[in-house]
Amino acid sequence: MKETMGTFFRYYRLLYTIFAAFTLALLLYFQYSFESPRLFQSPVMKYIALFFLVIPGLVIMLISIYKYFKLLSGIQTLFIAKPTSELKVENIHKYMRHPLYFGTLLFTWGLFFIFPLLSNLIAVISITLYTVIGIKLEEKKLVKEFGILYRDYQQSVPMLVPKLWS
Repeated sequence: MKETMGTFFRYYRLLYTIFAAFTLALLLYFQYSFESPRLFQSPVMKYIALFFLVIPGLVIMLISIYKYFKLLSGIQTLFIAKPTSELKVENIHKYMRHPLYFGTLLFTWGLFFIFPLLSNLIAVISITLYTVIGIKLEEKKLVKEFGILYRDYQQSVPMLVPKLWS
């Protein structure tokens, strides 16, 4: 993409974010434009999912977004010619390498257990596969960018499921 976009590559992440938001809106419209069968009925499961998946997932997502929203969204590229690249391994990143993805997966799986529709199951499986594949591609890029520093980080910190104990 760097070669294809030339000087406009600095806007790549911003354009990707706009593209991702647009396609997500289209997918959500498609998903909710037809009725889907309910897979199970469990009022207790809704509360368990809410308190153990949705709320923690949302909190982790908000912490992550607050921490590096400018970098992820591409907004930073509008104000800085070349953003500095630094490996962040403090705070929430001490426990997992990809907290935003982990929070997103908790949140989306929690929503599935609250609204157990076939269409939601298909969506959450697709989101999970997309996320895992995306993480693998992103980690290749991070190893290329940070080298042994990132390899050491990979060895000491789990990818998604946080390590809360030694």
